[in-house]
Amino acid sequence: MSEYKKPLPVLNESSKEFWQAAKAHKLIIQKCNNCGEKVFYPKTRCPNCFSSDLGWIEASGKGKLYSYSVCYTNVAPGFEDDVPYIVAAVDLEEGIRMLTNIVDCKPEDLKCDLPVEVVFDDVTAEISLPKFRPVK
Repeated sequence: MSEYKKPLPVLNESSKEFWQAAKAHKLIIQKCNNCGEKVFYPKTRCPNCFSSDLGWIEASGKGKLYSYSVCYTNVAPGFEDDVPYIVAAVDLEEGIRMLTNIVDCKPEDLKCDLPVEVVFDDVTAEISLPKFRPVK
């Protein structure tokens, strides 16, 4: 594995379990044990009822493309060789929206509501990033 030059996620109290699951190629999201609200990105309190009683559920990894932007230029270290790349908002079947990248797809083939599925990019020995590709 070559040296990864882009920013990496910070594992903290609320996100550690999410990133451990991603490393195992599982997509999990939080669910409030008090009110049932599904939560993403990982938090220490439910944004609906403010309970700290949050658990984890495995997500299906399937969703639809809500919106996207194609980046044709980026001079930030680590990104210059990736252009063009796609930054997207994906609506998961579980009802949460996730900011991510779309991979394995030409920008001209994108359209809103495109069915997508999660894939994992093992960027370091410790971190795997969930990304999405069109359903085949």
